[in-house]
Amino acid sequence: MDTFIQQLINGLVVGSMYALVALGYTMVYGIINLINFAHGEVLMVGALVSWTVVTTLGNAGLPGWALLLLSLVLAMLACMALNFVIEKLAYRPLRQAPRLAPLITAMGMSLLLQTLAMIIWKPDYKPYPILLPDEPYDVFGATINVAQILILAVTAVTLAGLMALIHGTRLGRAMRATAENPRVAQLMGVQPDKVISATFVIGAALAALAGVMWAVNYGSVQHTMGFLPGLKAFTAAVFGGIGNLAGAMVGGLLLGLIESMGAGYIGDLTGGVLGSNYQDIFAFAVLILILTLRPQGLLGERVADRA
Repeated sequence: MDTFIQQLINGLVVGSMYALVALGYTMVYGIINLINFAHGEVLMVGALVSWTVVTTLGNAGLPGWALLLLSLVLAMLACMALNFVIEKLAYRPLRQAPRLAPLITAMGMSLLLQTLAMIIWKPDYKPYPILLPDEPYDVFGATINVAQILILAVTAVTLAGLMALIHGTRLGRAMRATAENPRVAQLMGVQPDKVISATFVIGAALAALAGVMWAVNYGSVQHTMGFLPGLKAFTAAVFGGIGNLAGAMVGGLLLGLIESMGAGYIGDLTGGVLGSNYQDIFAFAVLILILTLRPQGLLGERVADRA
């Protein structure tokens, strides 16, 4: 029972971070039908910017929580500016191109960002300083620390705020109108270019938040760290129903739980042949199953083929 509760906590923590990144994928896809495969690298940039701020100001005498908050704000601003430039220079000129062109561009942008990060921050793994109290708290025999509690709380507040933005503000209405029909939305006074840029900027802020939380939770950063979380977040978006915000949240949490539970019990189920280091297979097994059995995702709607 202790193992189950511990893996449940771990799954919710990891799933929360997947959900934040998956929201960026699903928002962009919902509006312009683009899979932004460079989104995981935005997470990586956010984590590395945060690490740079924390290590640079580490001797400034700031409390750990204040240093973490400052690094988070600067990381979000850097990632928002980066995604704005990426959208304007790499994706906007290809908006009317065949779908394969922006997809290849997104993959190229991912590799470009990885390479630039390697040049700027060097390829070695960097330890992320411990900024929050690390003593564990007991929860029914399992343990949870302050960083994990913070991740769960911040994710819940962020997701609630995003839903309020999408469904209760003028920008949210413009985003939903642009997703429905950009041309009609433009006739109604909506400026699709600005809405799309705003979507990329919001997605970048969520990715930066996830990147900083990832660094705090795992304690290290590196220029390739965004690839696997980005791929799993894309899996979570597809799992929940890409283009559906609630689906991205549900998909992220469920994927984190499936992965965590699999890591906790795979050794027992396979007689020790496979260990917890094989946990990644669960994410991609879920992707294969969902694409085979329910391509529209758990909360997605089936779209009829057009002649």
